[in-house]
Amino acid sequence: MRVIAKLFMQMVALLGLSSSVLAQSLGRPEAWQYKLQPAATPVMRQVEDFHTFLMIIISSIVALVLGLLLIVIVRFNARSNPTPSRTTHNTLVEVLWTVVPVVILVMIAIPSFRLLYLQRVIPPADMTVKITGNKWYWSYEYPDQGGIAFDSNMLGNEEADAKREPRYLAVDNPMVVPANKTVRIIVTASDVIHAWALASFGQKIDAVPGRLNEDWFLVDKPGVYYGQCSELCGKDHAFMPITLRAVPEAEFNAWVQSAKTAGVEEANKMFARLPSGPETLASTTVPPQQ
Repeated sequence: MRVIAKLFMQMVALLGLSSSVLAQSLGRPEAWQYKLQPAATPVMRQVEDFHTFLMIIISSIVALVLGLLLIVIVRFNARSNPTPSRTTHNTLVEVLWTVVPVVILVMIAIPSFRLLYLQRVIPPADMTVKITGNKWYWSYEYPDQGGIAFDSNMLGNEEADAKREPRYLAVDNPMVVPANKTVRIIVTASDVIHAWALASFGQKIDAVPGRLNEDWFLVDKPGVYYGQCSELCGKDHAFMPITLRAVPEAEFNAWVQSAKTAGVEEANKMFARLPSGPETLASTTVPPQQ
């Protein structure tokens, strides 16, 4: 018993440690992760709340059904109840098993519609980014920042390790956006159907050739966030990841200026940072705009 108790306490401590590590990590999967990624947008926070609400309802239903089964097993087995009842109808029970599911569905529908409304009704945006899915990489355009455009390809394993970024998730040119600003995205594809998805944003939107889909997000926690194409698009589907850097507005403006003058690749080298979080760019010299 002491050994079992000791193992149990170690498991509890390990789960507590894992939860604290997950709470500190942003925008990337972690080993032994069993929960959703930490929310970085208002939409994802409501997704988390709705998920918790659903889990409570489902768990309550499971507990109720289990309790009823145990009552039936104990009270109405052949030994305890040798003469079974011949009751075939019970008005109260029939009303309850009709009304209660309707009430539960209404309880689920109300927050569900609120979440759908939040996701699909795009608020006034501070900037727009056009995202194009290609076989097999992403392209980004910034029409509000003078038409900055670049491609984003996955880093090789050795380069990702050298930069201390996760394999199969890191890219050479990440999407850069200002934190605490509403970003409207226009998503399309040049060849086949792709899907732009970031788990910590609660976001997944299809990129369809010949069609423009739009969505929005507001990142309230500066940092680096990772995602992947979530549509089976071809042989290299697993190798077109998404990396998004959310930085303070001043740093974003500096990145834009550097991208215009020196190019996106040089701007990313100049403003490179680790996935653990943003670094200050106050000491970085930005080339003068020509």
